[in-house]
Amino acid sequence: MRETIPRPLLWKADAMLAPARARSSRRLAAAVTAALLAVSTLAACSGDDGDTSGGADAPSPEEVLADASTKLAETSGVELTLATDALPEGVSGIAEAAGTITNAPAFEGTITVVFAGQTVDVPVIAVDDTVYAQLPFTPGYDKVNPKEYGAPDPSGLIGEDGFAGLLTLTESPEAGESVRGGADNSEVLTTYSGTVPGDAMDAIIPSSSGDSFDVEWQVTDEGELRTATLTGVFYPRADPMTYTVEFADYGVEKDITAP
Repeated sequence: MRETIPRPLLWKADAMLAPARARSSRRLAAAVTAALLAVSTLAACSGDDGDTSGGADAPSPEEVLADASTKLAETSGVELTLATDALPEGVSGIAEAAGTITNAPAFEGTITVVFAGQTVDVPVIAVDDTVYAQLPFTPGYDKVNPKEYGAPDPSGLIGEDGFAGLLTLTESPEAGESVRGGADNSEVLTTYSGTVPGDAMDAIIPSSSGDSFDVEWQVTDEGELRTATLTGVFYPRADPMTYTVEFADYGVEKDITAP
């Protein structure tokens, strides 16, 4: 015969087990909450690195480049550096450039040219549509035509006839990866690749002779152009090559005057 547990003992057992059940329920609720928070955090983090989809409201590559063009054209000045690993053999042209460009427009810096087999660093000041250069073995500055050395008027490099214009002429731009960079890795940089017409590159390198050029623009999340990589035929009867241009210190101000 099965023994029957008296009802008072059952009530007492339930009363003794209630706190344990409550503790178990609280632990389960806490575990579920922690799991949900972890999933939410992982989802948020995954959107911070390398996600270039941006959602339905994200600007198109054309819009990003147009905004970068406006910011470059409207800044008071930038620090610019241009360089290539090597010029094609036998070519006279520009190997490097570094200096300050303002919206006067004006430029003060140094251009490194390869001319007649010689590599020469030439201090340059460009202002009021005139370019002055301190040529080797000559005292002071002389007025020069930079195109004779395969160089542009550097004062116009950030304007509508320079990089600001090239940004908006980019054909079929596509967004690439987003990475961290800049000072202390504090910037998010996204690369946009495409092509620009050959005749538009004359303002950067006057001897440009390719029909089109491959370009990569690296733009910050604040819309500033940080790096331009240009690849194509920059010199007649020469192999394709690459120039890399860096832009820094937007908003710099400098009073540049003729020497």
